[in-house]
Amino acid sequence: MTGPSERPSGDRFAAERRDERFDGGRRDERSGGRDQRPSGGQRGERPARGGPWGARSGGDRRDGGRRPMARPTVDLPRQVAYEAVAAVHRDDAYANLVLPSLLRDAGLVGRDAAFATELTYGTLRRLGTLDAILGDAAGRDVQRIDPPVRDALRLGAYQLLHTRVPAHAAVSSTVDLVKSVGAGATGFANAVLREVAGRDADAWVAKLAPSAESDPIGHLALTYSHPQWIVRAFAEALGGDLGETTRLLIEDNERPPVHLCARPGLADPAELADEVGGAPGAFSPYAVYLSGGAPGDVPALAQGRAHVQDEGSQLVANALAVAPLDGPDGRWLDLCAGPGGKSGLLGALAAQRDARLTAVEVSEHRARLVEQATRGLPVTVLHTDGRTVGADPKLPEGHFDRVLVDAPCTGLGSLRRRPESRWRRQPSDLPPLTRLQRELLAAALRAARPGGLVAYVTCSPHTVETHVTVTEAARRSGVPVDFVDARPLLPAGMPGLGDGPTVQLWPHRHGTDAMFLAMLRRT
Repeated sequence: MTGPSERPSGDRFAAERRDERFDGGRRDERSGGRDQRPSGGQRGERPARGGPWGARSGGDRRDGGRRPMARPTVDLPRQVAYEAVAAVHRDDAYANLVLPSLLRDAGLVGRDAAFATELTYGTLRRLGTLDAILGDAAGRDVQRIDPPVRDALRLGAYQLLHTRVPAHAAVSSTVDLVKSVGAGATGFANAVLREVAGRDADAWVAKLAPSAESDPIGHLALTYSHPQWIVRAFAEALGGDLGETTRLLIEDNERPPVHLCARPGLADPAELADEVGGAPGAFSPYAVYLSGGAPGDVPALAQGRAHVQDEGSQLVANALAVAPLDGPDGRWLDLCAGPGGKSGLLGALAAQRDARLTAVEVSEHRARLVEQATRGLPVTVLHTDGRTVGADPKLPEGHFDRVLVDAPCTGLGSLRRRPESRWRRQPSDLPPLTRLQRELLAAALRAARPGGLVAYVTCSPHTVETHVTVTEAARRSGVPVDFVDARPLLPAGMPGLGDGPTVQLWPHRHGTDAMFLAMLRRT
C-alpha cells in the first residue's frame, strides 16, 4: 500500500499543497468551519469488493482474499473517503466502524486523516442535497448513475460546495477517482462537476428548494439535508417551532464533540480533563469533553476508569440513580444493556452504594460488549430477552429497586454521530420498534418492586417513540404507576427542560444527543 509519505507521482495535489489550502473548514458558514477528526469505535471490515485499491476476492486465497493493491491514481485521503462512502452504500456498513479501520490501513494521521474524515462524514450528512444538485447538473436522476461513479461524484460535489479545496483540485481529483472506479465515465464526471462548480451551495439551494412559504418542511429538508419525514417529526416534537427546528437541523450537520464519562469512584472528572487536555462537561458531573484526537488513545479508557458516552446518556442514567427511593436500594436492572455505556456508569455508581446491577442483553455479541464494559464492577450480565420478566427465574417480577429501559429506537436523536442513519431509517420502521418499546417498558414495570422506579429512555425525539409509547405501555401493563417529575433529577439550572414530567434533551439546546427520559414509580 502506498503510504502517506510515498504518494504516487501522478498525484497532482500533494499533501503539502492541501495543508496550505485545506484547514478542515467548510465553505458553508452554518457549519462553523470545523474539521472532522477520526472518532473511536470498533474496527470495521474492509469493503467486500470494488474501490480504487483493488478488489477482495471470495476465492481460496491464503492471504484472506486480498488482492495486491493497485497503484492509486489519487491521493490516499480521497481514496479512503471513497472507500468509506462506498462501503456505507454498497455493504450497509457504518461509517464510524469502517472509517477508523481504513485510516489505520492507510496509515493516515493528522491533517490527512482529518481531511479524509471530513469528506466521509460531510458527504454522508449532506447526501440528500448533494444528490439533488448532482441530478440537476447531470440532467438525470442520480439513481441512474453507476453507483461507484455516483459516490465519487458525491465526494467531488461536497468538496466543491462545502470545503475550501480549490475548484480545479476538486474536479481534477474526482475525475481521477472516477477513472479508477468507472472506466469510460470521466468525460461525464468532468462535465457534471463543472456544472456543479458554477454555483455555490446557497445558490443551488435557492434554485432547487421549494419556497419556505409554500412548503416549509420541503424547504428545510433540502436546505439542511434531512428526509422530510424526519424534519416533520422534529418540528412536531418542538411544538411546531420552525425556527427552533432549523437550529436543530443545523446542529445535526455539525461535527459532534467526543464526550467521556469519568467513572465515579475510579476517575475524577477534573483530573481526567487535565489528563486528556479536555474540559469538564457542562451538565453531567461525570462528563469530560475531549478536545481532539482519537478516544481510543486515551489511557483511562483502556484502564477502565472512563468510557466514551454522550453527556445526555450520562444524564438520563444518573437521573435513575439519584431519584429518591423509599425502602431497599440494592437491586438494580438494566433491561437493554448493550453495548454497555449506561451499565458501566450505573455499575460504578452501584459499587459506591453497595448495590448490584443485573444487565440484560438479547444479542450475544452485545452481551459480550457489556461484559467487557463492566469488568471489575458489581454487574451480572444476562444474555436473554428482557421481555421474559416473570418467565425467567433470573428476572423475577416485583424484585428490582431501580430499572432502566434504554429501548431500541430509530436513533433520530443521534443523527449527528451516525450520518448515514437519516437516509436508512424509514417511517415503516416505527410500528415494529414502538411495539417492542411498549413490551420492554411493560416488562420493566413488572420487574420493579412496589415503590420501585423505572426510567424509560430513548435516543429519539419522535413523539410516537416517546410520549405515545410511555402512555400506552403504562396503560396496558396492568401495573399501577405514577409519573415522577424528571426535571429535578437533572442538574439545577439546566435550561430548556420543558413543563415536565418527562424531559427531552436536544443537541441545539444542551449540546447532547436528543435523549428522552420518563420516570415512573410502581405504586
